Formats: sequence, structure tokens, C-alpha cells
Amino acid sequence: MSFQKRLAANEFVVLAEMHTPKGVNISRLVNDARRMKGKIDGVVIPDMDNGIMRMSSIAGGVLMQQQGIESILHVYCRDRNRMALQGDILAAHVLGIQNLIVAHSEDIENGDHPEAVVVNDLNEVELLKGIAQLQRGKDMEGFELDGVPTFTTGCTIEPFADEAQMVQQLKLAKDKVAAGASFVITPAVFDITHFSGFYSKVRELGVPVIPTVFLIKSLAIAQYIATTEPSSQISNELINRIRKSPNRDQEGVKIAGETIAALREMTQGVLVQTLGWEHKLPEILDAAGM
Repeated sequence: MSFQKRLAANEFVVLAEMHTPKGVNISRLVNDARRMKGKIDGVVIPDMDNGIMRMSSIAGGVLMQQQGIESILHVYCRDRNRMALQGDILAAHVLGIQNLIVAHSEDIENGDHPEAVVVNDLNEVELLKGIAQLQRGKDMEGFELDGVPTFTTGCTIEPFADEAQMVQQLKLAKDKVAAGASFVITPAVFDITHFSGFYSKVRELGVPVIPTVFLIKSLAIAQYIATTEPSSQISNELINRIRKSPNRDQEGVKIAGETIAALREMTQGVLVQTLGWEHKLPEILDAAGM
């Protein structure tokens, strides 16, 4: 069953995020995908996430399709103008990719090409409206298309540090849904109780909600996130649990699995981020009882 049909049927979906290489060696990407085939419902391919230059996400999406795994591409406003965005989106459809996520793009200054020119010709709501218009058979200037694409398009909600920021993000997400987003990806969940309060509000958008589950690979990473991203809600209890574990790598896998199992009871899916540890995905799903 396709990703779109599983969402429509209100079935729980498991997505894994995999990055394209910084180069042309695709062996690791393909091997990781093969290990996950049959265990996940789709692979999310970021497009130069965190401002790091990598192989095009379209290429990564095609590679996933070739392995028999449905792909979902990130689309950003940062690097392309409206003509290039529309051209890439049409190309993705022709190459068999029918799932998109209009995602927030990080500041280029934090990437590996800080002197690159930022475009931002469109914002996320405008891009969602543009994708919807392509599916109505016209480009963003109103010219008719020769052949009409179809997509399942989602959006993201950015991390928020307080109630005011949460309200702002929910309002923006509402605008994104009105513009054409048919599912929502939330920030990483580290505290189920805290997320439950947020989920009661985000579900009012009326579209499937897919929270992110982030694999904590080390104590240092947990401490860094807790210190630099207070919105993450990483508790001292969680940090102490990792600190006391005789196998901290495995403890991170267990925590991710437990989080997925808890979210399965309330949401319509999860997006698992492992940031280079894609080989751990089967263990995480085993820990989640899936």
C-alpha cells in the first residue's frame, strides 16, 4: 500500500530519513535502504539539509524508488527561485516521485558554503500554493501545463521554546494546510507527556500528524541538545538514564524504540532520524515492537 493510501486509511506509517552522500559513492545509501525494505513505508530525502552541499535529493529519491521503496523529498525555498523549484518538482513527478515535504531551510551561514547566495524567492506557504497550482494544471504564472502532476504534499512545524512560539507555529501550520499540505511533520519528541499537550492542539489541523523520533547516539549529544535547544524538553532523568547505562549506544536505541511505541498509540506515524546511523533502524523498530 502506498504512503498516500496508508495516510488516507488512517494507518500508522514509519518513515526513515536518509541523506544523500557528499559525493557520488551511493553504496552506503543503497545498502541502508535495502536493509530497511519491508520495514518502513517510505524514505524522506532531505535536500542539502543544514546547508551542507550534497547530491541532489531527486537523485536520492530515484535511488530509493529503484530499490522498491517509496521516497518523499524535502523541498526548500532557500536555494532555488520559483522557476527552478517548479522545474524540479515536475522532474520529480516524471521520475516516479509523488511525495513532497515543504520544509524549513536552515540558515546558510551554518553550512559548509557560507558564501552561497540565499534565494528565498518564495516562502513555504507560497510554495505549497504553487505545488497545488501545478496539480491544477497551471504554473505559478498561470500558464497551462502539458501533463499534470499529482503529489502528496506535507509540511513541517519548527521547534518552539514557549507557549507564544507554539501558537505562532500552529497558526503558520494552519496556513500551510490551507495552502495544500495534507500531513504535518513535528519536531523531535523526547518527552511524551509534553508532546501530548502539543498534540492535542496540532491534531485540530485535521490532517495526519507525524512526529519525529531522533536517535540519541551519545550522552554528549543528549547534553548538547538539552543545553542548546531548550525546546527539546530533554529531561535530567533522560540524561541520567543514558549516563548510567553500561551501553549508551544501545540505550539510545531503546529510548527511540520506546518513544515510537508510545507515539503509535496517539499519532499516525513517525519519522525516524538517525543522522548517519541508518544501520540502527532495524534495531530501533525491533525495540518498538514493530
